[in-house]
Amino acid sequence: MTYTLFGSYASYYTAKSRSYLRKKNIPFVERLPSAPIFRDKVRPASGSHRIPQLLTPDGQVIQDTVAIQDHLEERFPALPAIPSTPCQRVYVHLMELMASEGLLRLAWQHRWMFDENFAFVKKDFGRSFRPQGSDADLDKYGNLIADRMMSYGLPESTPAARDALDDALLELLGLFECHLIEHPYFLGGHPSAADYAIMGALHAHMGRDPAGLRVMQNHAPRVFRWVENMLVPEVQSPEFHNTPVAYLADDLVPETALALLGFIFREYGQRFLLGALAFNQMLEKDSPEAGKVLDTERDQPHLAAQTIFYGGAQHEHATDVYALWLTQRAQRFYQSLDIPSQQAVLTMLSSSNLKELVELPLLREIKRINNRFVIA
Repeated sequence: MTYTLFGSYASYYTAKSRSYLRKKNIPFVERLPSAPIFRDKVRPASGSHRIPQLLTPDGQVIQDTVAIQDHLEERFPALPAIPSTPCQRVYVHLMELMASEGLLRLAWQHRWMFDENFAFVKKDFGRSFRPQGSDADLDKYGNLIADRMMSYGLPESTPAARDALDDALLELLGLFECHLIEHPYFLGGHPSAADYAIMGALHAHMGRDPAGLRVMQNHAPRVFRWVENMLVPEVQSPEFHNTPVAYLADDLVPETALALLGFIFREYGQRFLLGALAFNQMLEKDSPEAGKVLDTERDQPHLAAQTIFYGGAQHEHATDVYALWLTQRAQRFYQSLDIPSQQAVLTMLSSSNLKELVELPLLREIKRINNRFVIA
């Protein structure tokens, strides 16, 4: 009953699934995307080149970190990644969005705007495709990937731009440092999907790339130690050996955990609110039929831009459908709660400005079927 995870150590998203599989003690092996079985079986089955992808013992192929998690949670319920109580579960679903998709741009820019990263990162990518290749082979394949990654609209890498990235990283790390003084994970004594979600940024990029690693080791030793601990199967670290292996009692979400979530939303999260508003506006104009596939060719499309008014300003916004799908996880759960539970959630979120996101009317649900997004 061994699973196979296809990914790489340089991959943002693979870091999430690798940590999840280890902490849950799920038997797995990891293989690179250069493995023949990935090209011959896995990619054709999923219809996607994205990593990570999981090959199950019975031959199923699952692509996407959240889909992998949801599939495995049903089969391995111990140390649940998703809490059952209202406040903690809403917090975790919001962190699935904010810590993963919200921090993606910071992590991407911090990787590709610092020259000191290039020698390491390019060879790291090159090894994913030629693991026993020469340095020239690694540079060849690493440069191909780097050129593609850097073609997505990086701002100019000026000293001021790099300083701004370091400042944002330092604020993020400082908030996490404060939390880790008293808690081993975001919600107590074992990891949740919130912890796995932030591993993409804090391990794959800013915990391994030289520029980010330098900042983390110099300014956030507790975070660096947390990243190390998230890479091993033991749940209790020696620093917290007396902490019960359980979520915090009474549906508690620590203020320090909420402060980190609020920072990510303030800095990077408005686009998710705009995306949900633009999607609702599209639904009201077009009234698509149930079962409509939003994009038959692309697995993570953007919708056509909508002109929306929010916060006293006009915005042209093209909804990121994958991010909207994650947003709806928090919205759907919140809107399924009874009134007292909803009020408890709103009280929890009162300092983070996230109330508006979870309260936003959910006009239609998006489902992910065969790696394509479908309107329910």
